[in-house]
Amino acid sequence: QVQLVESGGGLVQAGGSLRLSCAASGRTFSTYAMAWFRQAPGKEREFTAAISPSGGLTLYADSVKGRFTISRDNAKNTVYLQMNSLKPEDTAVYYCAARSIYLSRRSYEYNYWGQGTQVTVSS
Repeated sequence: QVQLVESGGGLVQAGGSLRLSCAASGRTFSTYAMAWFRQAPGKEREFTAAISPSGGLTLYADSVKGRFTISRDNAKNTVYLQMNSLKPEDTAVYYCAARSIYLSRRSYEYNYWGQGTQVTVSS
């Protein structure tokens, strides 16, 4: 079983950067695909980025491609989301999620979720 805790959110101005971290508990972290989703108030949960167990494959939403980078450090049981060139439209609660082996863009296919961390981008 996996437990996830996000950190690193905050308030930044447009054009700035943040790095989110997701710390995972569990001996099988290296077998899990990891993902970041985000949800703005009153909006549907939105896929943001995902990474395969070894880090060899990544997926990004079109809205963040070229600006965000997902990475992982299996020795530290941690996944990261480096967010550059932030826009007000990126404002949301960002959630870390995990599932066994396979990448997915569908939130309901992920078994484990963190509590979320708030990212606010001002104009």
